[in-house]
Amino acid sequence: MIQSFYRLMIELTNGKWTSSLLKRFALSKASRLFIPSFAKLYQINESEMEKDLKDYHTLHDFFTRKLKAGARIPDQNPQAVSSPVDAVIEDIGMIEPSHIITVKGKNYSIKEMLGDDRKVEKYSSGHYMIFYLSPSHYHRIHSPVSGKVVDQWTLGGKSYPVNKYGLKYGKDSLSKNYRKITEVKHAGGGFLSIVKVGAMFVNSIEVIHEGDDLIKGNEMAYFSFGSTVVLLFEKNSFEPLSSIHVPFDVNVGDCIGYISLGRTN
Repeated sequence: MIQSFYRLMIELTNGKWTSSLLKRFALSKASRLFIPSFAKLYQINESEMEKDLKDYHTLHDFFTRKLKAGARIPDQNPQAVSSPVDAVIEDIGMIEPSHIITVKGKNYSIKEMLGDDRKVEKYSSGHYMIFYLSPSHYHRIHSPVSGKVVDQWTLGGKSYPVNKYGLKYGKDSLSKNYRKITEVKHAGGGFLSIVKVGAMFVNSIEVIHEGDDLIKGNEMAYFSFGSTVVLLFEKNSFEPLSSIHVPFDVNVGDCIGYISLGRTN
């Protein structure tokens, strides 16, 4: 019953018209009036913001805010993988040989998620990590590793909620939502796919890195509204921290595991 009700609600509130209306409002000057109450409601840490509240001209500007220099420092160990976002790690585990990940009791196909049969085999028996960003989080995405972008592509249309309830009751949100995927060959020699998943209402994911070289900790994209990042690691290339027990709060730059330099394919 609850599953059917939840799906009905997200269908009713995720249409093209409502998405467009919300986006237009967030970009309007009138939305500026809501910034103080938004910051208070979600307990935004104003001390680390690049600008004062009064200097943001729209809700969109505030939502995509930058932080002061030095507010997030990536782990300096060359083998450390750092969190790409401020978020809650909702799940972590192994990708099954059948290319399936199980999240909140639901199976998701990474073949569907990546949309390319040629890419999935290398991730079989690798690790995945799922990071959920609520409206309270900083919404810029930083590279978790240093390496070279080998491919980048966009998939999907509509977007459904990707919070813990969306993952449990929604319609394959991780593998069917609007998403932008960046595949990286990192310094350890393995492959990593950074899947940026669009959230409910607005599909805006802006990629801002230039060129093919990524440096760990540097900005690479941002979300316009709350959403999710999925990291897919090639088999035998990554070992997550054993101290991470989901749900687990992280900030950009926090160590989430280590590259396995002695991997075998």
